[in-house]
Amino acid sequence: MKRKMVKGRKGKDRISDLSDALLLHILSFLNIKQVIRTCILSPRWKNLWKYIPTLTLFTTAEISTKFVSRILSLRDNSTDLYSLRFRTSNVTEPSLVETIINYAVSHKVQLLHVSIDCDIQHFPNCLLSCRSLTSLHLCFNHPTVYATTILFPSSLNMPLLTRLDLWLFAFRAGNDGRVDPFSALTNLKSLTMVYCKVAGAQNLCISSTKLVSLYINMSHYAPETYFGMELYAPNLCTFNFSGIPVQKLCWGKSNLSSIKRVSIDIIAFWKSKETSLVLLKWLNELANMESLMISSSALKVLSLVPNLLVELPSLCNLKSLKVEKRQISRMIPDGIVDILIQNSPSPTVDIID
Repeated sequence: MKRKMVKGRKGKDRISDLSDALLLHILSFLNIKQVIRTCILSPRWKNLWKYIPTLTLFTTAEISTKFVSRILSLRDNSTDLYSLRFRTSNVTEPSLVETIINYAVSHKVQLLHVSIDCDIQHFPNCLLSCRSLTSLHLCFNHPTVYATTILFPSSLNMPLLTRLDLWLFAFRAGNDGRVDPFSALTNLKSLTMVYCKVAGAQNLCISSTKLVSLYINMSHYAPETYFGMELYAPNLCTFNFSGIPVQKLCWGKSNLSSIKRVSIDIIAFWKSKETSLVLLKWLNELANMESLMISSSALKVLSLVPNLLVELPSLCNLKSLKVEKRQISRMIPDGIVDILIQNSPSPTVDIID
């Protein structure tokens, strides 16, 4: 087969024919060190990087605090910042974190992703009332203390925020033993909490009328750090839980019929009748779901329920069941899958290794 040759000037610089807007979009996929290197390509590229709407700052041995500060000072001040991602694998000065967050907020950042190893104790005040943010990911993990050390603020003013991801945070309950930290986020649609806790192991209230997706991971904490949960989210569609154990996690007085997609993974096998009864209660509350992904370890816990065949709710709307075999407990109790789908009209069943 003969190959057709494309005619054209040999060695033509097609990239330089692109518009500045398109070149800046291409540069937005690179980290800042790669972006800076483009300034030596030609006079046109010398200052182009200063107008980039996204910044990806990863501090390493090669990229110092001084380098990051220099980047922020040289960037065009009139250009709004759409997205800023800052991550460090070494201990970072808290002052640098505050400088970066202050810069992002003052330049109307919409997507902010901060993941750092430093002993920062407080949010910069400007972040608490950032009116441009639509997505916020925060992970402050001090390398010497693998525990939640950062208190989540009691009040936020982020009217446009739709997505919030929190790692390693603590919530402080009031005198009534409850804390409701998200009620002011009126547009929140997606909430992720990983390794978070409520001081004193009291109740966390999640109240959001627009919330559609909730993910909770409590895998790395001792049981005494677990909290009760009161859920008021009438439009919640997706609920994912991963952790050990489940006995202190409880629903509030809410109607969970809106939840259609559920994922439950108990990381380790907890031979506890109390845990199994709580898991059974969850399935009763979530009986309107259409798809369920559940781990083999969770099924093993569920199998401890006395007279499960009678006690298990009718999952009449269930269309898809996926069982994930966990390495810690790969065996699926005999007959439990049939019990789960006994009242479901021909659901698809997948066993996942």
